[in-house]
Amino acid sequence: MAKTQSRMLALGTPAPDFSLPDPAGELHGLGDFAGARALVVAFICNHCPYVKHMIDGLVQFARDYSAQGLSVVAINPNDASRYPDDSPANMAQLAAQKGFGFPYLYDASQAVAKAYEAVCTPDLYLFDQSRRLAYRGQFDGSRPASRQPVTGADLRAAADAVLAARQIKQQIPSVGCSIKWKAGQEPGWV
Repeated sequence: MAKTQSRMLALGTPAPDFSLPDPAGELHGLGDFAGARALVVAFICNHCPYVKHMIDGLVQFARDYSAQGLSVVAINPNDASRYPDDSPANMAQLAAQKGFGFPYLYDASQAVAKAYEAVCTPDLYLFDQSRRLAYRGQFDGSRPASRQPVTGADLRAAADAVLAARQIKQQIPSVGCSIKWKAGQEPGWV
C-alpha cells in the first residue's frame, strides 16, 4: 500500500470533459451532469485499501446530497491488465454490492485521470455549478487502521459551502494508493 498525496489541481480550473463507459459499455460524459448544482468527480478503484476504507461513506455522501442537486461520478483509472481486481466486471460487482447510486466509469486509456492530474485513489474533485474546481482533497481524516470513523466531514463541509455559495475554508490533500499507470504511460509529474 504505497501512500500517495494528491497534486491539488488549481482552484477555479474548469472540469475537463470526458466520455467514458460504465462496465456495461454505456458512455457517460461531463454533459450528463449539466443540471447538477455541483459535481464530485471521484477517482477510485476496487483494490485500494484507502478506497475500501471510505467507499461506504462515499456512497452515503452521494445519497445524502443528491436531493440537494449534487451529483457524483466515480472513475477507475487503474491498469486492469496488471490489477485484475479493477476490471470492468469487478467494477460492476462492487457497484452492485455497495449500491452505488452514481455511475462508475472505466478510464482504460488513463487520459481522463491525466487531464484531472489525478495521482491517487481516492482523489476527489468538487466542481461548482459552472464546473469550476472549488475543492480538491480528502474525504475526511480517517485512514485504514486509524481508528477514526469515516464521516466524509471534509467533503461534506466543502459541498455545503459550494451549495450555499460560500468560500471553502480548508483544502487538505487526499491520500491514497498511487494510480496504477500502464507501463510507459506515467505522466511526467508522477
